[in-house]
Order: sequence, then structure tokens, then C-alpha cells
Amino acid sequence: MLYEQGDTDPMTVLVGAKSIDEAISGLENLHRVAGQDRQVIDEARAARQRLIGATRRLAARESQARQAADATAASVVALEAAQRERATMLASLNARRSANSVAISSLESRALTAVQSRSAGGSMIVTATGYSLTGHTATGVSVGYGIVAVDPSVIPLGTRMAVPGYGEGVAADTGGAIMGSHIDVWFPTRAETRTITITLH
Repeated sequence: MLYEQGDTDPMTVLVGAKSIDEAISGLENLHRVAGQDRQVIDEARAARQRLIGATRRLAARESQARQAADATAASVVALEAAQRERATMLASLNARRSANSVAISSLESRALTAVQSRSAGGSMIVTATGYSLTGHTATGVSVGYGIVAVDPSVIPLGTRMAVPGYGEGVAADTGGAIMGSHIDVWFPTRAETRTITITLH
């Protein structure tokens, strides 16, 4: 416009207005628009801060979720290992029980033959002690509740007996100190020596 029309009022050049009123009105509009722009900018900054905070919280939650997932996976692995170990232990116990049953059956047959040949049976007064060793007996049976050490020349191995205050037992072990009418009954802990009457089956 300056190029085409030559000299123009400075106010017109400044605000594009043709009068003071129009210039003031334009300035007020500019001021109002500038205020709205500042408000939009402030709101955008606040929204940006909220977004940054939400992003950080989300990252923390994702980290916690990953840690929880890792811990859960470790727990699953540990539980599976414990389950395998328990299954192995149960299989070992079942195999031991089966082996003990076979050994005891064999001993019972031998004892029955010995008892019949000696006409043994009925009641018998013996001195009973308790032992709590671990491992296997002289017959190969694992020690445990119900295992009784005897002198095989008096009570044949494999003989079943009722021991007062103890329960059922089977003669499945021997010992250097077990001689004559003396039996040694297995306990989880050491028991006192006492004289009892046992019943042989």
C-alpha cells in the first residue's frame, strides 16, 4: 500500500487502522487474543506436566509389573522343583516300602518255618531296650517303627510279635549286645530298658 499510494498515516502503518478508535479497538482485540493465547499456553504446559507425571507413574507401574512377573516365574520354578523333589522322595519311599515288604515276607516265611520246627510261639518274657539308629538292619530292611532286633537263636528273624506299650513289631535285626531273651525295639528317640512279656505270632 505504501508503494502503491505513497505517504500513509503512521497509525495506519502501525496497526492497520484508519482512526484512533479503530486502533484502540484493534489493540484491545490483540490484547484479548494474546491473553487467550497465554491461557492456552499455560493450559498446554500444565497438560504437558500432567502427561509427564502420568508417563512416569506408568513406567513405575510397568517396572513393578515386570518385577512381579519375574517373582511369579521364580516362584513357579521353585514350586515345580519342590514338586519334582517330592515326587522323587515319594517314589524312593514307595520303593523302600516295597523292598521292606518283600524282605519281611521272606523273613516271615523263614520265621514261620523255624517256629513250626521248634514249636515256638505264645508268650515270652524278655528284656526290652530301645534304640534309635538310622540306616539298614542286618536283614537289609530300613530301620523304622516296628523293627525289632533279636537273637535269632531265640526268636527267628521274621517273627511277628506284639510288644506291650509299643505295638506290633517284626524281628528284622540283630546286634552284638542282643543275646538270649533280649530284644531291642526301634524308637525315634532312645527308650528305657524294661522287662516285658511279648506275644509271638
